[in-house]
Amino acid sequence: MNTHDQPHHPRETTVLDTVPRGLLIDGTWQSAAAERTFTVEDPSTTTTLCAVPDATADDALRALDAADRAQSSWASYPPRHRGEILRRAFETITSRHEDLSLLMTLEMGKPLAESRAEVTYAAEFFRWFAEEAVRIDGDYAVSPNGSGRMLVTRQPVGPSLMVTPWNFPMAMGTRKIGPAVAAGCTMVIKPAHQTPLTMLALGEILTEAGLPHGVLNIITARNADEVMRPLITDPRARKLTFTGSTPVGRTLIEQSARQVLKTSMELGGNAPFLVFGDADVDAAVDGAMLAKMRNIGEACTAANRFYLHRDIAEEFTDKLTRRMRALRLGRGVGDNVEVGPLIDSAQRDKVTELVDDAVGQGASVLTGGKAETGPGYYYPPTVLTDVPPSARLTSEEVFGPVAPISTFTDEDEAVTAANNTEFGLVSYAYTRDMPRALRVSESLQTGMVGLNQGVVSNAAAPFGGVKQSGIGREGGKIGIDEYLETKYIAVGGL
Repeated sequence: MNTHDQPHHPRETTVLDTVPRGLLIDGTWQSAAAERTFTVEDPSTTTTLCAVPDATADDALRALDAADRAQSSWASYPPRHRGEILRRAFETITSRHEDLSLLMTLEMGKPLAESRAEVTYAAEFFRWFAEEAVRIDGDYAVSPNGSGRMLVTRQPVGPSLMVTPWNFPMAMGTRKIGPAVAAGCTMVIKPAHQTPLTMLALGEILTEAGLPHGVLNIITARNADEVMRPLITDPRARKLTFTGSTPVGRTLIEQSARQVLKTSMELGGNAPFLVFGDADVDAAVDGAMLAKMRNIGEACTAANRFYLHRDIAEEFTDKLTRRMRALRLGRGVGDNVEVGPLIDSAQRDKVTELVDDAVGQGASVLTGGKAETGPGYYYPPTVLTDVPPSARLTSEEVFGPVAPISTFTDEDEAVTAANNTEFGLVSYAYTRDMPRALRVSESLQTGMVGLNQGVVSNAAAPFGGVKQSGIGREGGKIGIDEYLETKYIAVGGL
């Protein structure tokens, strides 16, 4: 069911009006040097929400100037003070939870329930890294020959460049900003042009929390390459972190090689969802709904390929189809809406193209399968069966509410199919056989495994992939390592 509520309720306008409309450079909100702007669209209606500055390369370099100037003094800040800034920001996000959730829904499209969950998740990174700031460790040891001492210390990498995606506009920011603040790194961050408003609101929160001028600089721009390439090739930058597609990640890695930048990349996924014959089917369907439909399927962790054992395939497929068909589609601010629009026309066209390709090769549509008509970029929850291995859906990330189903007969066949991809971010497996659970978890070529659960994201756990799904890890105890260098000091004369 599609429910298109009327846009721009007075409360929506009020929330939009609270967001700074500038570039944050050296602690002040500024217009772009060329006075350029671009508009932010509501994907549920295709109407314009507002305009924000469209930064130039000169604006970006001014932001890096500020980050470079602030780096030395910020690195010397007591770790406890850095942690307290993050803690205050966590508390402010929590106190503004509803307004931030509404803002996110307006620019990204996801239902309010999804936005509320993201704001909670995003805030948790600030709380986690507030606690990690005082736990940056080192080492002291006697050299093996006894003639000296070995002192190991950890120091901030330095000015860090950050590029965040549109699908989780706050959480992907806090997951990078949190450890950078805790470690003592300054930053220049560029949010996705589709969803810049949440990041601008976050910048204001951090400023209110006492973050010194120049530590966090935010540049909004329609053309990412125009503003990021000069920064990546500038020797003052020492770190690049990116969340987004694998093709763009490859390009950024190539650009960063010239300066030998420390990089961390959270790239595309093609997550398999395996259900074995001994699984609790109802629990597996519950997990599938979470793994597939979180964030409207626009998540790198979304289940992209469903592999079902033949013994349970019919039961699972029937239950999943009924659940998907019952989901309420509409504008994210609407009551009881469970599925919002996709982010833009390009994304809806991609989903349409991938579904049409699978159907053209023999797949059957059990529900959905055609884009919605009318305003907004809506695509209905879709279930496909008999999806052939040659279909593009098996090798390309659909990034939408589409569940393609295939079957298998034995464990080796399932694991082989799951690993048959260049990606390796996350996989899911449902089984009540513990030896199988361990075998399969160890055999799946992914950085994360959801074993009998459909959500893996957790601020306290390391997030990241293998193969072409990325480099490095974000979150958890090791998340701060991406923003620290290890220095060894050889001490003699003893």
